[in-house]
Amino acid sequence: MGRRGQARPTGVITLNTGSGAVAENHAYQLRTPVLALVFGLVRVQVTTAASDRVTAAEVEFARQLAKQTQDFARCVERIHRRGVTAA
Repeated sequence: MGRRGQARPTGVITLNTGSGAVAENHAYQLRTPVLALVFGLVRVQVTTAASDRVTAAEVEFARQLAKQTQDFARCVERIHRRGVTAA
């Protein structure tokens, strides 16, 4: 997910993982799912623009999110196996 040709972000929020950090998918029968990311007292919810339908762009975003999350997990696992700890 490169940012070439795109404007730089005007703000960045860093939410550190660790004890108590949780990622949960909430699937519903009558509405679109909600992905909840909980970092202590901060909760981020990712969902579709409309609760009753999904666009092709939202499917593509979900796929990108899944791929990037999987890549993130692989990197974290690799570093954990090497025994690298934060300074």
